[in-house]
Amino acid sequence: MGNQQSSRSLIPTPTNYNFPENEKGESGETAPVVEFQLAAPISGDGKLALSHIASWENEAASNSKVQLARTILSQSDIRTVLSSRSARITDQHIFNNVVDFKTGPVTNQKSSGRCWLFATTNVIRYNIMKKLKLKDFQLSQSYLFFWDKLNKANYYLELMIQHSDLPLDDRLVQHLSGDLISDGGQWDMAVNVLETYGLVPQSLYPESTHSSLSGPLNNLLKTKLREHALILRQQAEALRNAAIKEDTVIATLRAQKEELMKEVYLIMTATLGVPPNPNKRFVWEYIDQDDKTGRWEGSPKEYFEQFGTKPYTPSESFSLINDPRNELETLYTVDKLGNIWGGRPILYVNTKIENMKAMIIKMIKAGQPVFFGCDVGKFSDSGSGIMDTALYEYENAFDIKLGLTKAERLQVCDSSMTHAMVISGVHLDPEGKPIRYKVENSWGESAGNHGYFIMTDEWFNEFVYQVVVPKALAPKELVQVYEAGNPVVLPPWDPMGSLA
Repeated sequence: MGNQQSSRSLIPTPTNYNFPENEKGESGETAPVVEFQLAAPISGDGKLALSHIASWENEAASNSKVQLARTILSQSDIRTVLSSRSARITDQHIFNNVVDFKTGPVTNQKSSGRCWLFATTNVIRYNIMKKLKLKDFQLSQSYLFFWDKLNKANYYLELMIQHSDLPLDDRLVQHLSGDLISDGGQWDMAVNVLETYGLVPQSLYPESTHSSLSGPLNNLLKTKLREHALILRQQAEALRNAAIKEDTVIATLRAQKEELMKEVYLIMTATLGVPPNPNKRFVWEYIDQDDKTGRWEGSPKEYFEQFGTKPYTPSESFSLINDPRNELETLYTVDKLGNIWGGRPILYVNTKIENMKAMIIKMIKAGQPVFFGCDVGKFSDSGSGIMDTALYEYENAFDIKLGLTKAERLQVCDSSMTHAMVISGVHLDPEGKPIRYKVENSWGESAGNHGYFIMTDEWFNEFVYQVVVPKALAPKELVQVYEAGNPVVLPPWDPMGSLA
């Protein structure tokens, strides 16, 4: 699956045409020869006719494989019936290189899209737990969730002010008003929140109903924010019609926005609780694995500075991506994507998949868990915790070939970065090449092997898009690409703008 290119030919005719394309694409690879066949359709006007059905059914009636598939698959979940026994036997939860300290408990994001915040805090808590010898410990994902969502609301309204001169049906306005305060996010968004608001243990700001079940809150906030956007647009039109200077228009709209944001804040504090003040001191008491008590006092920002920045501060880590559509060893960003207005932009260094694998191996051997982004819904089973391109035998059962490449999946919206997790181990062959990866998920202990998944190297090639690495461990040439700045700007609707 994934590596084999489909011919995608039409109905065969005596005449074949081959058009060689020798020009190199943006990634430096020579374009393949394009082959197609001229053919006449059965239906000249494009309608689906009963004659099509009759023809297809006559062919199916004589195919015993099709008849068997119809007998079985009409009564069962195809993922269960077509699950590969050999893949499940091969995919063992055994890894010969793992980080040297096991964290716990396995976290659970429940009915929310906060995987990126869970992955971020799962990476950070590793060194806290190791340093303080804690047995069970979680950082407050809800604390980061609150500040992220409040800022995303502000970010959206700022964009609506910025583009208040565009018509409502403009593609940009429509896109921005879609999933405007998504639970999802990116590494650079997490850094923005951490550096601005700090971090607290979960005991200081625990889960609430609406952090674990975010849908109802999101629906209410989206409706209210879209209403706010219309209010700002109407006021912008009135001010400009009155020939008010543009800087005064923007200042007046921002003053109005601040009043509207108060409603958002009140809704969020009622449903999530009032979060700790980033600059106000609190007392944290804990018990280590030897049943000894400890005590720490300080503010959320001081807590982050003391416990969340060693040995590698999040601000000094950056994202490597593998996007075969675009030029390699190049810096990219996505237009209009962010959470804190004026904050750190979302930046990606596009590179070969082999470089990402090498970084994972290096980080695991250095005792550092790895934040990564992927398309978790493809060829994966949450019950067994297996992510393997050979997991389901769709091609055999339906007599088809799944021929999309990784680049093509991105181009036709078949795949994108949908989930963030943590790699905490890798199994290498005798030559040092990765075979499979140990993945810490945030779906609770009932998923996978007590909360842990196995990801094959083949699945990594096809469905992993991002790995976050510290500058201190990354190849110098990739750090130079990142630090050089001047990124290529992808449009707001580009699949690399999807939020894990």
